[in-house]
Amino acid sequence: MINSVRNTVLSVLNKNNYGYISPSDFNQFAKQAQMDLFEDYFYNLNYQVVKENARQSGTGLVDISKGYEEVISSFSKTTTLTQATANTSKYNLPSDYYLLNVVQYNTIGAGQPGVEIEKVEENKIRSLISTNLLAPTAAFPVYVQRGNIIEVYPTTINGATNVDSYYIRNPLDPKWTWVQLTSGGPVFNASAADYQDFELPLSDEPDLVMKILEYAGVSIREGDVVKFADGELTQESQSEK
Repeated sequence: MINSVRNTVLSVLNKNNYGYISPSDFNQFAKQAQMDLFEDYFYNLNYQVVKENARQSGTGLVDISKGYEEVISSFSKTTTLTQATANTSKYNLPSDYYLLNVVQYNTIGAGQPGVEIEKVEENKIRSLISTNLLAPTAAFPVYVQRGNIIEVYPTTINGATNVDSYYIRNPLDPKWTWVQLTSGGPVFNASAADYQDFELPLSDEPDLVMKILEYAGVSIREGDVVKFADGELTQESQSEK
């Protein structure tokens, strides 16, 4: 899809002599455009669920929220967290995580299922661990997130493979790869080791084009390109509501 998107973007720019964007600039714009649309899935899903709960939108064959959920689920991932420091209850979050779904303690006894670790805010953990009735236990553990590290309570949960994470990862950065001809411009090379297509559905191709045109218009200081892209994106957004 990425080559098709780039060809369309260049076609729009060349048609009106707006200018040219290099492969490296295109890749930067493509990365940001994909991230913008990826984040929109979460906002759109929330908006659609609110409409369905208010009986303003149906489900069945036209189940819009299900479509959003399927795309988001394609970025689901599971991993065992590594310890920030050996033999402590501090664990590193995955480097590619966007949203944590579930953090689980996976060792509470032979043959026993894992237990979900509940997230608590920093300002509550001190009062919890100082209260006998509310203190975290292996059966009811909690964690506090500090940047890209979580600390699990009780601190007896400190094994190297004790904690699993179920999360939504960030999409991989798209990269249009090319070879430079001796007498001509760059030519698409999908066999390059660092090639990466967009990870969004094919149906998002028009929106990716418009988003990239929007960034390209700002880069080359062509207000008409930005206005064109903004208009198309606004029309697309209104048609989805």
